[in-house]
Amino acid sequence: MAAEGAFAPVVDLGALIDSLQRADALIELAVLAACLGLAWLAVRLLRGNAARPSSVWFGDRIVDGVLFPVLALGFAVAARWLLARSGTVDVLAVFRLAVPILASLLMIRVAVRVLRVAFPQSHAVRVIERTVSWLVWIALVLWVTGLLPLLLDELDALHWKVGGVDVSLRSLLEGALSAAVVLVAALWVSAAIESRLLAAATDNLSVRKIAANAVRALLLLVGLLLALTAAGIPLGALSVLGGAVGVGIGFGLQKLAANYVSGFVILAERSLRIGDMVKVDGFEGRITDINTRFTVVRALNGRESIVPNEMLITQRVENSSLADPKVSINTQVQVAYGSDLDTLFPRIVHAVAQVPRVIADPAPAVQLAGFGADGLDLQVGFWIRDAENGQGNVKSDVNLAILRALNEAGVEIPYPQRVVHSAR
Repeated sequence: MAAEGAFAPVVDLGALIDSLQRADALIELAVLAACLGLAWLAVRLLRGNAARPSSVWFGDRIVDGVLFPVLALGFAVAARWLLARSGTVDVLAVFRLAVPILASLLMIRVAVRVLRVAFPQSHAVRVIERTVSWLVWIALVLWVTGLLPLLLDELDALHWKVGGVDVSLRSLLEGALSAAVVLVAALWVSAAIESRLLAAATDNLSVRKIAANAVRALLLLVGLLLALTAAGIPLGALSVLGGAVGVGIGFGLQKLAANYVSGFVILAERSLRIGDMVKVDGFEGRITDINTRFTVVRALNGRESIVPNEMLITQRVENSSLADPKVSINTQVQVAYGSDLDTLFPRIVHAVAQVPRVIADPAPAVQLAGFGADGLDLQVGFWIRDAENGQGNVKSDVNLAILRALNEAGVEIPYPQRVVHSAR
């Protein structure tokens, strides 16, 4: 018996239901279950024990990645062909439904996983996921029932001229579908390239980031042009739209365009890098990400500031890590008059140097800052190279070390004394 088309639409639902009630359907169900189990086992062996939430192929679990529906569809098509060639089953009704369902699941999984990897923090991704799922399943129902060709013919009858070219509603929908497929593929490729570029990044993280952003923008542009060509829309018809976009950028979108240009300038000049400690517009923190439009600065208390890239170009920015990651910190202490400073200074320096985060070069230093009303004012200076871990905690450790050193030396920390005279 010649094999039927794997995606042939089912028109006679009654005949389909009757064929599903035949004894041969049990054989098909058993073979299909074996195909699904084999696909699950293959993904399980390839993935290993640990989940890979950032992977398009594997996902969080075994069945929510792209690899599972790919293998399941491949095994199902191969099993359908073998059953048709062997003559074991006559109708193959189960596989006639299972193959389009697995193909639909594959399309949904590809779109969902690629969007989650490309835009992990976007709340709109969930809405797009549900929309894609509904559209794919509706198209599957129309295909199985044989209504999809009729609907496409009706859509093809609705047409009009765009830029001197006859465009139908069907061609627009097919172009939109082509654009979605091409853009998802471009996002997939760009996400893979970005993960490879940033995986081994150390001191050149900013350069790798600008390369990843440039690759993504280029792939999306090429994908959009290919999608428009596939839809039958001539690129020359977009000249008017391009002029309108240029006018819009010149007036209303100039700030947005400035932020995008500033983002590439920052990444190219490396004046600000991911991991730098900066202070901009009164907000101090560590740069955690540099996007094409904005930069994310995370304070030590967990707050995050979204800073437009143009502000980082046009305003004064304090960067504590640009040329040298070392940061100087000072603390003060007062000792009583008459203390032996020549003996006390080396004790304090030794005690401060024992604090884990205090570095040896430059070494800690102690200075006589002034003569107070109640004692001698000492200023203790030290350096750290990990300011992103906080300054208050290391300053507290240094103060405790100084206090222990003063107690061991028997040096008194003076406090104000007041004498009250009563009038007689």
